[in-house]
Formats: sequence, structure tokens, C-alpha cells
Amino acid sequence: MPDKTFSGQHVLVTGGGTGIGRETALAFAELGADSVIITGRRKEPLVEVAALHPAVRPVVADAATEAGVDTLLDEVRSGAGRLDVVVHNAAIFRLTPVDTLDAGVARELLEINVFGPVLLTARLLPVLRAPGGTIVVVSSVAGHVPAPGISVYAATKAAVDSLTRTWAKELAPKGIRVNAVAPGSVDTPILLAAGIEPEAVASMRAESAAGMPLGRNGEVGDIAPWITKLAEPASSWVTGQVITIDGGSDLG
Repeated sequence: MPDKTFSGQHVLVTGGGTGIGRETALAFAELGADSVIITGRRKEPLVEVAALHPAVRPVVADAATEAGVDTLLDEVRSGAGRLDVVVHNAAIFRLTPVDTLDAGVARELLEINVFGPVLLTARLLPVLRAPGGTIVVVSSVAGHVPAPGISVYAATKAAVDSLTRTWAKELAPKGIRVNAVAPGSVDTPILLAAGIEPEAVASMRAESAAGMPLGRNGEVGDIAPWITKLAEPASSWVTGQVITIDGGSDLG
């Protein structure tokens, strides 16, 4: 029989139009979720994902703004009226070499990657099932592995690791679990979206793959199953964890 682990549940995935968010949203839908709201700032990719499964509902909204969060709350309240799972996946990557730092870029990274999850979590808490709700954050190995030129992006991921652990302890009395996944180098559009030239992206991907003990970069299909696993009832005694999924790159 098909696995319907999330039957009767309602899920929200930010940044659900591409990459890890897209794969994750479709995974929840395939696992029986009654509804999977996906959100992002661009309509076209959201509509494309929604066309792949009837449970997926696209909502154009910037989850790092008050207006965007209001839009998402309206969508939840006009539908099931509650959420069972929230996946904080929306994030941007930008190069931020400290000797040529662009203050606007640094602020944008902090607003989207850190303030967005903070604002959305606070505003969605009244509609997140308690007890039994779960939050999964998509972090990065950059949050604990230093690399030149990405200091602000890395700081945002270290921040969400801290938020994950703090929220896990703060929300445990409500019966809400909070965990994170920290992927290594995964083939997604995030570097191209940062304005890095395709040739440079290919070079960066090749270099990272060459340094992986398992010999390759990750794919979105390597990450999504861990997100759904952390959200499912079988993981009901797991909270406050940041799970590194990196092909062994942490081993040095």
C-alpha cells in the first residue's frame, strides 16, 4: 500500500518553487498530506510545481515581510485553519567578501534568511497544531564550516541553527518539535540566482565534488527525505537537532 504518513495533515513550505523546497513539497504531497502550501516571490515556478500534484497550493508571498505573512495566514485560515508542519526553506545566497562588503546585500541576507523564519514562526504559532506540530528549518554546513567570502551567509545559517535549538526548548512544553537539516553542496539554482556566472558555478560544483569523500555533490532528492522524516510521527522524540547531510565533507 502507498505510504500515507501525512494523511490528514497540512504543510507549509517556504521557497517551494525550486530546488530543495520544490522536492520537499512534492514529497509531502506524495506521502498523503491533504494540502501543501508553497510560497515564494515568483509566480511561475510555484504554478509549475502545483501542476504536478493536486495537493499543492501555490501562494505568491514574501515570507520575510508582514504583508507576505498576512497573505499566508489568510490562506491557512481560509483552508484547513491549521498547519501541522512548517518548513523554513526560503533563503538566498550572496558572496560577501569583507573587504568589499555591500551593506545592502548583508541586510538582505539577514532579512530573508533570519528575520523571515523568525517573523513567520511567531505569526504562524497560533495556527500550528499543538501538541503535535513540527517545524523543520533548512540550514547549511556553512553555519558551522568557515569559508572565505561568505561570512554573512554563513552567519545567517549559524543563526538559524541557534534558533532551531532555542525554539525546540521553548516550544517543547506545547508539544511542538523543531529540527533542522544542514546540507552540504547541493545542485540547486541558488548560486545562479545569486548572479554567479554559469561557468563559475560549474567550476565551484566540480571543486566541491572533488573534495567529497562520497565523490559527488548532493541532489535535492538526498535532502527532502530527511525533512519529511523529521516531520513524521515516527520522529516524535527528536527535537532540537541539526542534521548534517553533506556527503562526508565535514570529515575534512
